[in-house]
Amino acid sequence: MKRLMIQGTDDSPQIVLDKDSGTFEISGRSLPEDSASFFAPVLEWIREYSQSPNDSTIFVFKLEYFNTASSKFIHDIMLSLQSVKNVSICWCHREEDETTEEAGIEFSEQINVPFNFKRYA
Repeated sequence: MKRLMIQGTDDSPQIVLDKDSGTFEISGRSLPEDSASFFAPVLEWIREYSQSPNDSTIFVFKLEYFNTASSKFIHDIMLSLQSVKNVSICWCHREEDETTEEAGIEFSEQINVPFNFKRYA
């Protein structure tokens, strides 16, 4: 399966989805102008990956900021992860960032996937 790598910018997150290395991460700031177009390849990649996933998958979200439009697609990504066997989500947030922490808690209550929360400085 081909790796999906999208370089992050000031307005869009970095995305690394690599089955071979076991790296599944979305990080940075997410406020792309056209969220639907930006996240479409991610959702497609996950759909394909769910057909033949690794034995274990840890999907990391390390977002510093995301707007409302991105929030909808983050939710959609998490919903699509429900079809992946043995998946868990690692929600990372800065120690002082209660808003991002609370968003992760809300997502965890809506998604049927195990969540781990990690703080970083």
